[in-house]
Amino acid sequence: MKFADHLEAGRLVSWFGPRIGSLSSPTNERQFHHRLAESLSPQGQQQNERDTLSNTEPTTPASPPSSARTRRSRFTQINRVPWVPDRLLQQLGGICEIDSRFRRAVRTLAVLWMRDSGIESAASGGEHASYLASHLSVDAAEAGLNFHSPDLHLLALKELLLLREEDAAVDEDRLLSNPLSSMPLAVNLFGPLALDTKLGSRVLRQLLPDFVHSVQRIVWEHSPGRKDPRYLSDRTAFDLAIHVATPEGEPGIVYTEVKLSEELLGPVARWRDRYSEALHEVRLYKDPDSPILRSAPVEQLFREHAVAQKSVDNGVVPRAMFIAIGPRLNRRVQAAFKVYANELLPVDPADPTRVAFRHFTLEAVVDAIDVAGDRDTADRLWQRYCNFQRVYDAALSLLAPKAQPAAVEDPSTEVQLHHKQDGSPSRRRSSARTKSDESAAAPESYRHGQ
Repeated sequence: MKFADHLEAGRLVSWFGPRIGSLSSPTNERQFHHRLAESLSPQGQQQNERDTLSNTEPTTPASPPSSARTRRSRFTQINRVPWVPDRLLQQLGGICEIDSRFRRAVRTLAVLWMRDSGIESAASGGEHASYLASHLSVDAAEAGLNFHSPDLHLLALKELLLLREEDAAVDEDRLLSNPLSSMPLAVNLFGPLALDTKLGSRVLRQLLPDFVHSVQRIVWEHSPGRKDPRYLSDRTAFDLAIHVATPEGEPGIVYTEVKLSEELLGPVARWRDRYSEALHEVRLYKDPDSPILRSAPVEQLFREHAVAQKSVDNGVVPRAMFIAIGPRLNRRVQAAFKVYANELLPVDPADPTRVAFRHFTLEAVVDAIDVAGDRDTADRLWQRYCNFQRVYDAALSLLAPKAQPAAVEDPSTEVQLHHKQDGSPSRRRSSARTKSDESAAAPESYRHGQ
């Protein structure tokens, strides 16, 4: 392993470790940190890909068509989340003392997107002590401006508010007013696929070619068994459940979790005896008693995967898959996905009743939408959620107004991010309080396990 890889894995271990809770002995603690470092190292990630049905470099489908193999993406992410100076955040009205580096950047990008779109922020109403500029005003929220089209706004109102499942945990403020929430991201990302299932089929066939032939429908904030003792006796639910037909013609469900700015610090769902039982019943894990599965960054993934497996065991659907999606530069989310994948048993291809886990970057899904033919949707998603080159340029313009962004281009093209409509790379210069710091950064994962 290269020194830089050792350093990055070490940093993630130092972040992940304290969130495991107390370990029973120094030996367990050493074993935990060894397994954690192993799963976060490049070699461990390659081993995950061999041993489990879990992709660790998910920008390319497992079996892409020939056209996809020769095509170069129009989108390329920069290689590290840019540091945002306090002065820039103060100018934008988006400074939040408890934000992580990634959340600072994504908040900056959200404010810039709102300004580009002419969306009024709650801070413009004079309540600067209570709101950040990354929070939509009441009028903007009611007009549905947190969504990319009126059709998506209506879809969100129908599926996540008016006709939501019984006892579904939906935070209306996050859905309608908070651009940093993964709830509106899920609608903006998968809503076009729900409204046009032919588009959805083309996208999902790229990402899961061995599991998806066609998309039938999408159900939002879904659980097959809230508070049902056959599952987890709690409210664990998925952001969405994609009902599909498999290549063999069987019905299947792709249970989906979407992350955006989450830091995965907790709090976690109250641990129940039922969780411990389910860890053994689902037969998914190398060590069902591993403390990693109970840690703040991972326990939600365990709960959702267990519910997905139970849906097959209980006859809801003959086949299922559990996928998780998050930004590539949110290293905490990506680390949680990789660590969780390392806890899984190898998938037996002879047993189709086992629910596999795959994780994808948000950038990979946006690119799949682009390849599927919906360039406008892909562009809107990229500019709003993924264009961190713009954050870099905004920070550079503040610190060195006379510097030219082209002077810091990486000749390897790793830092090229923006693009012209003809697909050639280009750069674009940037233009130019949620309610409290606590609510702005409050975790979204806990809601599923209440």
